[in-house]
Amino acid sequence: MRVVQLITQDRGGPVDHAVEVAAELAARGHDSHLVGPPGAHAERAARLGVQVHVVHVRTRHDVRGAARAARTVAALRPDVVHCQDRRAGVAGRMLGAAAQTGTVYTLHGVPDPLAPLVPGNLRIAAPSARSRMDNLLAERWLARTPRSLVVTPCEAVARYARDHVGIRADRVRTVHNGVSPRWLLPLDAPGEAAGHATQEDAPSPPRPLRVVWVGVMQPVKRVPDLVRAVAPLDDVELVLVGDGPQRTRVAALADSLAPDRVHLVGFHDDPAPLLRTADVFVLSSAAEACPMALLQAMACGLPVIASRVGGVAEIVRDGVDGLLFTAGDVDGLRAELVRLADDPALRDRLGASARNRVADRFTLGGCVDRLLEAYAEVAR
Repeated sequence: MRVVQLITQDRGGPVDHAVEVAAELAARGHDSHLVGPPGAHAERAARLGVQVHVVHVRTRHDVRGAARAARTVAALRPDVVHCQDRRAGVAGRMLGAAAQTGTVYTLHGVPDPLAPLVPGNLRIAAPSARSRMDNLLAERWLARTPRSLVVTPCEAVARYARDHVGIRADRVRTVHNGVSPRWLLPLDAPGEAAGHATQEDAPSPPRPLRVVWVGVMQPVKRVPDLVRAVAPLDDVELVLVGDGPQRTRVAALADSLAPDRVHLVGFHDDPAPLLRTADVFVLSSAAEACPMALLQAMACGLPVIASRVGGVAEIVRDGVDGLLFTAGDVDGLRAELVRLADDPALRDRLGASARNRVADRFTLGGCVDRLLEAYAEVAR
């Protein structure tokens, strides 16, 4: 089967997901292509056997870029176009309708103004008539494209698609994201993933609990909440992995509250080394679907503290694989950090369960198996 992954972003969870799906398809012998902007993700896909076609659609109003992407995809004559972000979803499905090509659109998340329509999510931006027109009515119309399906990465977003967008239930499939096998490689030593000392290690002075966050620094991620939660805790250090529009604000807040214990290390194409030397992973978001960073941290054996939003509770069982708190509750987040800082045995238990949870339920192989079922359905 010839499958094109169509993206317009150059970083973030949907991009990582698109690259890994494309690579898994190539490994299984499918004719796998990635069409999207240049960047480290494209180079990685090429190394993994994916045929990469560089086309940059810079904004939603970039008509020339969208036309180039459409021409590139049309020339490939794919069996299926998998659209992996909103701009790709518009261009790809319009192309699919014109060329009578099957399309799958993954609705990775909900636009900020509509976030509260997903259970557990906080209000992020004021809704408007335009946001509803652009994201509800337009999506409802696009979902009617012949030979197309909408895939959601969690059941919470599937409910949003059915109940609020108005997409017919038989056009929606829930396919949870999954991590590639490299995230589940055996750990080099007991406890290494969480930065704990092994029994053979000589006694050493205690070091601060190392907490890591990974993502794009934008308002929905509530990174300032995490900085405020960590600030009073002298035995906790925070490593922030990523960039984004709020980086300057987060840096200023960190400098004022905990300059020696909050470290902004910028964007890393591969955050695995930082995750494997941490003690705890925190997801502080006001809204999420099925976040890849959370799955990756759990696969590394990290205990997680996560806000109870969107599809997070479908991944993390509270008190089993991690600890859940109410989004926006800084005191509640701080209390969970203190709880894990004071209880190494609990960290070990939660981390081991988190790793098993991902290995059992959230692997790339299982994800691609279900995507191939969707591809076969629209290709017919």
